[in-house]
Amino acid sequence: MDRASLIFCVVALFASVAISAAGYAVFALPGEVAAAARTPTPAERLGEIDLGAGFGRVSVLDLMGYYMENPPVAAAPGAAPAKARRFGGC
Repeated sequence: MDRASLIFCVVALFASVAISAAGYAVFALPGEVAAAARTPTPAERLGEIDLGAGFGRVSVLDLMGYYMENPPVAAAPGAAPAKARRFGGC
């Protein structure tokens, strides 16, 4: 490898590290926000969620109660896996 290629690689490496460090300093979450994101919030404090057309606003406690009463159905042993549904667009 010639000298110009080696200099280019070293400069590109240092530039990418410098840009990454500057980007992290600018875009990283503040400490308080990161700590709050790691702290669980009780369902009572979450209030209501808008589920969209046909459902409206539903409280998180109602959603959790429905999930507890109607858990997802597991596939029976030996049964074919559920077919994946994909949105096909327009």
